[in-house]
Amino acid sequence: MSLNREEKAVVIEEVNAEIAKAQSIIIAEYRGLDVASVTVLRKNARESGVYLRVLKNTLVRRALSGTPFEGIAEQLSGPLMYAVSTDPVSAAKVLAEFAKTNEKLVIKGGALPNSLLDQEGVKALATMPSRDELLAKLLGTMQAPITQFVRTLNEVPTKFVRGLAAVRDQKEAA
Repeated sequence: MSLNREEKAVVIEEVNAEIAKAQSIIIAEYRGLDVASVTVLRKNARESGVYLRVLKNTLVRRALSGTPFEGIAEQLSGPLMYAVSTDPVSAAKVLAEFAKTNEKLVIKGGALPNSLLDQEGVKALATMPSRDELLAKLLGTMQAPITQFVRTLNEVPTKFVRGLAAVRDQKEAA
């Protein structure tokens, strides 16, 4: 069923709004996927905060014009699924993880603001830790010296108490 001009304008506005807040766009060819697989993929995307949609390429080209992702328009051919996310890594992770178990989903490429990614670039992006993982590692690294300092300070009274306990045990044995 084709869309009329007003419906197309609404779709373009919706996609443009998603692209405006996006940090990455990943495109994948979904030819041959069954409905159940696509439903699982959409559920995974929703849980990860990824906007996943099958759109007409001409509508996406119009939505991309004038944005930092404009260069990806050259890669738009065939039946494509678009994954847009505010986290640079999550869209790539969702599609790459799904593509591991389902060979019919073929990742074609992607884009970060003002830079294009090929298929290998998207796979490399998918292996990077997400923003939350990086923040957790940073926090752990920042806490490590303080934690070690507290352990060291705690060790002095602990050794004293162990020494007293050893003396007590020795006197009880004698």
